[in-house]
Amino acid sequence: MSSPAVLAARAALASIDLSTYDPEQSRLMDEKCILVDEQDNAIGAMDKKTCHLMENINKGLLHRAFSAFIFRPSDGKLLLQQRASEKITFPDMWTNTCCSHPLDDFEQEKIEEAQLGVRIAASRKLEHELGIPQSQTPIDEFQYLTKIHYLAPSSGMWGEHEVDYILFLTADVTVTPNQNEIQDYKYVDKAELQAMFNDSSNSFTPWFKLIARDFLFGWWDTLLERKGFNGRVYAKTLTGVADGSKVIKMV
Repeated sequence: MSSPAVLAARAALASIDLSTYDPEQSRLMDEKCILVDEQDNAIGAMDKKTCHLMENINKGLLHRAFSAFIFRPSDGKLLLQQRASEKITFPDMWTNTCCSHPLDDFEQEKIEEAQLGVRIAASRKLEHELGIPQSQTPIDEFQYLTKIHYLAPSSGMWGEHEVDYILFLTADVTVTPNQNEIQDYKYVDKAELQAMFNDSSNSFTPWFKLIARDFLFGWWDTLLERKGFNGRVYAKTLTGVADGSKVIKMV
């Protein structure tokens, strides 16, 4: 029997007119996401617009994504971004360093062994959104933790339904924001992030809130506890702290 995700992929519609949205963000909606079933088996490809329509999400259409978290090695602070107003989904919200998708458009980003495709995509998008040179985000330095399956409406017709790979990276990076992607960024420690969550004037992406609620602060504690003799944190010390072999269902 076909899963809901497979059936939705076959029935997906993409008839929405994007002419009223930002031209660059509309263009990016033509990129092709990797469709997956509930166990993260690749089952095909579909453009971002189709993947992010609630009409299709409510039928089970599901795609692969990643959430990258960059921590500064010297003090363990986390780099956050605030999404640009031009974004079609979840505009103006604070979120983790970078959240996006490996694309079917690039053969390397479809490689599943050792999460290689997702790592390559993360390095690419960190440069696209935050202007971080890919030389500062080597793919073998990303620490994969686990992957979550979540669903979240955005506004009106748009939403997210993803198998989301969580990646940590400790690196000194140079940020040159792409203003079409992000409007602000900042480094925060745990207390500062919690204060942001407690401030009702701030809004956050749903995946970031889920990850923070169930995982982030515990992993962050471990990262800080395992700092080296030089006082610097290193993401690779988190090897084995989470079971990355299966999808954690959060829907």
